[in-house]
Amino acid sequence: MTTIDQRDALLRLGEHELFTRSWTPSDPEHDRRAPVLLLHDSLGCVELWRSFPQKLAAATGRRVVAYDRLGFGRSDPHPGKLGLDFVADEGHSVIPQLCDRLGIGDFVACGHSVGGGMAIETAARWPQRCRALVTIAAQTFIEEMTLAGIRVAERDFQDPDNLARLARYHGDKTPWVLDAWIGTWLSPAFADWALDRPLAGMRCPVLAVHGEDDEYGSTRHPRRIAEGRGEALILPGVGHVPHREAESALVKAIAGFLAAI
Repeated sequence: MTTIDQRDALLRLGEHELFTRSWTPSDPEHDRRAPVLLLHDSLGCVELWRSFPQKLAAATGRRVVAYDRLGFGRSDPHPGKLGLDFVADEGHSVIPQLCDRLGIGDFVACGHSVGGGMAIETAARWPQRCRALVTIAAQTFIEEMTLAGIRVAERDFQDPDNLARLARYHGDKTPWVLDAWIGTWLSPAFADWALDRPLAGMRCPVLAVHGEDDEYGSTRHPRRIAEGRGEALILPGVGHVPHREAESALVKAIAGFLAAI
C-alpha cells in the first residue's frame, strides 16, 4: 500500500514568503516521474484542495505540490492591487522561481479555474519543463456567464456568514482576496483578457476537464483548450469544483492521462 508523506514549508521568493505543501508517495519510482504542480482558483488556497492532492499522489505515484499565491491563504499579504497581467505573470515569473526553490525540474501543470489559465501560461512559456497540462474548470476568455456568476457571488458575500467562511482560509487578507477576484474580473479594463497567444504556443499533451453544469464557464473552454492538443473531458452533473464534486472520477481521469507521460 502506498503511503503519502505530507510536508509544509514557507519559501522566500524575493521579499515575500509563500506557503507550500507537498505530498510525496512512498513509491520509489516517484523520483523518475515529473511532479504535479497545483495552481488554485481565485478564492482558493492549499487547504481548499482538501483531500484531492493526497489522492492524486497515491493514484499517480507522483509527488504533488500546491502553494498559496501571494495574498492568499498562509502566504504573505500582497503589497498592492492585483495587476491585470496577473495570470501571465504567475506562469512566467512565479512558477519558475517556485520550482527552482523546490528543486523541481520538469513538472506537470494542473490548475483549477483561473489557476488553469495560469497553468496554460506556464505550459506555453516553459515548454522545455512542462511535460503535460491539466486544466480543471478553466476559462480562456471573458464569457458573460462568468461575469453573471461573479455578480451573484458578489451579492452572496455581503452575507457576513459567507465572508466569515472565506476568512477561515485567508484571515485578514479576505477583503483583498475578494477584490482581486470580483474587482478584477468585473473591471472594464479586463474585458478583453483571453488566452489566445499561450494556447497557440502550447506543445505538451493536454487534458481539459470541465463540469457540464459549471456556473462560471461553458464547455467551449475545455474544447478550445484541448483542440488539436488532447482531450476535453466533460463531467455530467458537475459544477465549478470537480475536485470536490467528483473527486474520484477526476483523480482516475488524471491518473489515466498521466500514465503515458
